Amino acid sequence: MRNLLRHRPLNLRHMVGDRSGASAIEFAFLMPVLIALYLSSYEITTAYTASTKALKAASTVADAVARQNSVSKASLADMMDAVRATLAPDSAEGVGLKISGVSVDSAGNARVLWSWSQDGDAPYVKGSEVDAPDDLKTPSSFLIRAEVSAPHEILLYMTSAGSFDRSTRSITLHREFYFKQRLGDEIPCSDCS
Repeated sequence: MRNLLRHRPLNLRHMVGDRSGASAIEFAFLMPVLIALYLSSYEITTAYTASTKALKAASTVADAVARQNSVSKASLADMMDAVRATLAPDSAEGVGLKISGVSVDSAGNARVLWSWSQDGDAPYVKGSEVDAPDDLKTPSSFLIRAEVSAPHEILLYMTSAGSFDRSTRSITLHREFYFKQRLGDEIPCSDCS
């Protein structure tokens, strides 16, 4: 018994100075933080890429329409192909497209001259006011506005209970782009309203 008591303080002193498991404990504390940083940066990067693609699709459509002398519903419907190509390889399922011809009067007021959406309807009333950027509101000019709405699924989002909740995993990115007409004074649409 005396032998046991004599060695006990020595063993306790030895354990206090032992550092062989310190790195494992540090790793156990840091690993969840590192995983959270990695997953967050992945999610932010994919969302930024999707947002950039939606803006580029709106820009591509507005630029293509702004180069025309006149348009029709059929030619505007072909712009969905440009949207699909710009969003590739991501799916274009659920993507919305609206294109509007905007006339700026001599006082600098921007109003819808015609509008079209991918379902064939006119999403805006003719003559309704448009909140165009101030630097594009040149008096007596014409603008093309393209709006793209693209669904984006948040890939790694989990609820606090740890189960996936599909209703909160999807957001819709709305992007719009304006271009001035390239040819003539305005771009009429033969069968749009």
